Amino acid sequence: MCEIMTICAAVIFSIIFIAQKSNGKFSKPIFATMLMFWGAALMWAVDGIACVAEGESFFDISMEDTILGFIILGSGLAIFALMLVANKMKKARA
Repeated sequence: MCEIMTICAAVIFSIIFIAQKSNGKFSKPIFATMLMFWGAALMWAVDGIACVAEGESFFDISMEDTILGFIILGSGLAIFALMLVANKMKKARA
């Protein structure tokens, strides 16, 4: 479940990033968060492949995996919020 949640977050941040870039803007916090979620999705994909190699299913739909997915999403969004605040403080100083 954490794989599905992480891929959804990565796709959402990718769409936001592409939409902003097409308007001529570049947001470092959005770009960094997008890369974090894609990196996490890649990590979970490798873990899923290892599970398939051991005879298990690719997706783990257990409650523990769902909780792990929410922890990953919450952590990524918290880092995104911190980067936004730091970016705004940096712009306010300049």
